[in-house]
Amino acid sequence: MRTLNSYEASLFDVLSLRAKAYYELIKFRLSALVTFSAAFGFILGDSGTFFSWNSFFALVAGGFLITGASGAANEILEKDLDKLMKRTQNRPLPLNQISLNEAYWFTFLTGLLGVAILWFFTNPLTTALGVLSMVLYIFVYTPLKRVGPIAVFIGAIPGAMPPLLGWTAATGIIGHEALILFGIQFIWQFPHFWAIAWVSDEDYKRAGFKLLPSGGKKDLNTAIQIMIYTLFLLPLGLLPTYFGLTGINSGIVATVCGVLFLAQTFSLMRDCSRKSALKIMFGSFLYLPIVQIAYMLDKI
Repeated sequence: MRTLNSYEASLFDVLSLRAKAYYELIKFRLSALVTFSAAFGFILGDSGTFFSWNSFFALVAGGFLITGASGAANEILEKDLDKLMKRTQNRPLPLNQISLNEAYWFTFLTGLLGVAILWFFTNPLTTALGVLSMVLYIFVYTPLKRVGPIAVFIGAIPGAMPPLLGWTAATGIIGHEALILFGIQFIWQFPHFWAIAWVSDEDYKRAGFKLLPSGGKKDLNTAIQIMIYTLFLLPLGLLPTYFGLTGINSGIVATVCGVLFLAQTFSLMRDCSRKSALKIMFGSFLYLPIVQIAYMLDKI
């Protein structure tokens, strides 16, 4: 078996570092989760008579690219702020692993390719929603993070857009079913965002981010707001079953997950601790994919 010489090994190391830098720039894992939500919306929107694999794969590819471009643009705009926070100081731009000019071109071309794929292989409505999502995330949500918690409300709109894009890619319309899927993911983001903001409060303060409600305090008022939005997920989680979009089994799963998610908020209201906020954060990471998978399995 031939071994690599020193030049080849060095070149391989350089290419590996570059690939890892771009992997981090597009926030690959987050982009993959967002793309999964879009695929979930497509599967629920599919009529079941003829599954359009072309539109499905175009949604997955285009959705991943515009999500990755949005994440990369966010890192470009916040490159100086990322240097101030422990959780982001090792991103490729603060470490100068990628030049700013290179990041600009990569982000522009990635976003353009994603939009082109949606335009040519899905439909204009899905493309328009994808562009709207990018614009809101990059040019509205990102700068508002230093203004106040209104950023969470704005950020929840593009954050809830993936299942809506999936539905429109499958059907070409926005029906009440699509709005239900959008609503569940929209409301879910408030406890999700605020739990992250609570856990990362010190880091966020270094960058001037103001995402927590109640004047940015980690207190009972903020904990109560997290509880209220989590409580809303219980009736919302049953709407797909009520309207016949899915069956009773997924309704049961959504209710059980909602109750367990809600129970974590009572601990936060009791002690207002970082540990309790961390449990809510991890709970939010589990709630959405589990419920969405349950909906899909019930539909299939």
